Amino acid sequence: MSEGETLLSDAAATERWGAALAPLLRPGDVVALSGPLGAGKTSFARATLAGLGLEGEAPSPSFPIVIAYDPPDVRLPLWHVDLYRIDDAAEIAEFGLDEARLDTVLLIEWPERMGGLLWADALRLAFEPASGGGRRLTWIAPAAWEGRWPPAQP
Repeated sequence: MSEGETLLSDAAATERWGAALAPLLRPGDVVALSGPLGAGKTSFARATLAGLGLEGEAPSPSFPIVIAYDPPDVRLPLWHVDLYRIDDAAEIAEFGLDEARLDTVLLIEWPERMGGLLWADALRLAFEPASGGGRRLTWIAPAAWEGRWPPAQP
């Protein structure tokens, strides 16, 4: 397991890091995006989807909770999940994330709503406003991400 952090000076830096994640993804990966409202989670997710080939801006899954993307719109299947409106972790079982994970990437915003249900091999990325401006990105990369995260050139 490795941990690290970097300063994202502006929205473009957040998007570069999101796009840099795209070629590193494999079916079965889980990426957990934490941080307060407006910290850059959705911008990062949209840049990841663009890096996977999605044309146009991806909608936020705040209301549908799960938006599924499949080839040929993207290079590999990905579910963009936003758990902000989930109050009880037991509700999450209804979404079928365990089954989807078998052949799909899960990109999950607000993973703390899962309680202890977040998979141990998930890449955990946390965004927060930085004191001098921009955002601070911190990560915990488990063994499954060794050699993949952080990206060489975001």
